Amino acid sequence: MGVRFCTDGNLILIVVEDSEEEIRLKQKKQKQQQQKKEKNIKERIKAAKKIQAWWRGTLVRQTLLHAALRAWIIQCWWRLTMDRLRQKKRRAALISYAHTERAVVKLQSLVRMWRIHWRYCQVLNAIYIIQYHWQCHNCQTCALLRGHCVVTAAHLQFHIEIINP
Repeated sequence: MGVRFCTDGNLILIVVEDSEEEIRLKQKKQKQQQQKKEKNIKERIKAAKKIQAWWRGTLVRQTLLHAALRAWIIQCWWRLTMDRLRQKKRRAALISYAHTERAVVKLQSLVRMWRIHWRYCQVLNAIYIIQYHWQCHNCQTCALLRGHCVVTAAHLQFHIEIINP
């Protein structure tokens, strides 16, 4: 920095001049300050972007969580509905099976009863024939007939004894 003194009568003029190097240093300093300000602004923008990205991510995650919970609720409801439907079908199938089984057992019982009744009627007819022939038969002594009948699921057994008194 250079200093000049000029005297013009009573007036003293002091002129201070900066040298080129000082001017460059000032410009360099101003440039550094400007770069610092720009860097600070860029850092603030970067930080603001990070905060915005975090907030958007939070909103997206919250939205996804709500959507997932709603989907889960719908799935639970659907599973419950399907389970009720399955149980209703199972119950209907069981009732149908029980009715069918009951009908089959009843039919089998009726067939067995009819077969036994048919055999019984055959034996009864045989007894009637034997009695008729025995009564018509002219014998010197009167004998008594004693019969014994055994009924099983497969067949009938009939024993006739002739007892002489």
